[in-house]
Amino acid sequence: MTNPAERLVDLLDLEQIEVNIFRGRSPHESLQRVFGGQVAGQALVAAARTTEGDRPVHSLHAYFLRPGRPGVPIVYQVERVRDGRSFTTRRVTAVQQGRTIFNLTASFHKPEEGPFEHQLPPARKVPDPESLPRVGDEIREHLGELPEQLERMARRQPFDIRYVDRLRWSAEEVKDAEPRSAVWMRAVGPLGDDPVVHTCALTYASDMTLLDAVRLPVQPLWGPRTFDIASLDHAMWFHRPFRADEWFLYDQESPIATGGRGLARGRIYDLEGRLLVSVVQEGLFRAL
Repeated sequence: MTNPAERLVDLLDLEQIEVNIFRGRSPHESLQRVFGGQVAGQALVAAARTTEGDRPVHSLHAYFLRPGRPGVPIVYQVERVRDGRSFTTRRVTAVQQGRTIFNLTASFHKPEEGPFEHQLPPARKVPDPESLPRVGDEIREHLGELPEQLERMARRQPFDIRYVDRLRWSAEEVKDAEPRSAVWMRAVGPLGDDPVVHTCALTYASDMTLLDAVRLPVQPLWGPRTFDIASLDHAMWFHRPFRADEWFLYDQESPIATGGRGLARGRIYDLEGRLLVSVVQEGLFRAL
């Protein structure tokens, strides 16, 4: 299986080892820790597997407690907190080598018609995704070719990512930059028709670029780093159905960074400008 989108679907297909216990693969990677979006996506799969399947997730709140080790399986233990007439609540604990590395609470809501609807429009107009370069091509254009590690990561990347604003490469370019970033994203191949897969795939993607907004005023997004970054928590609210293998705009901003922590929030829109998902995350930033 060589298609990165197929590998993502396979990664999200957990093994059930008990009624409320699931095991997820953690691929061997050159990264120091397991990618947080992978753990969040797999935990949401585990939660959804214990529901009747007729209630989409409407929100999740999660904490990253310890770094996960690449190549070591992760066990997801699900607690069935509540099964109500309209809402279902699940709490998931991710365990690796006997240590809790992550926990998540997810709420599922039976679809219903509301008495009204409203939505603020997107904050700015952006170019169409097809008019923008892929992030890998943009880096190759600047560097001539990708370093070997980045080339391997690009080949395995399950999402096509296109930055709305051209990447900055020097301290002069990032000076006085606003803490805002926006990317178009979509899976690099079809993800099938299971709505749970699309929701969990987008959960995976939501952790990929969100902290960019915190970093932008400090240093270029690509190149050597002078500090380490770790996600501390993650919250998402799902407003409308979507497909993660169709283009979505991830508009991100950081209202504050202080005390070694940076807060980022994102809004995810479809091509028509309909708000699909809202995201908030705090990250830890420490000098190397």
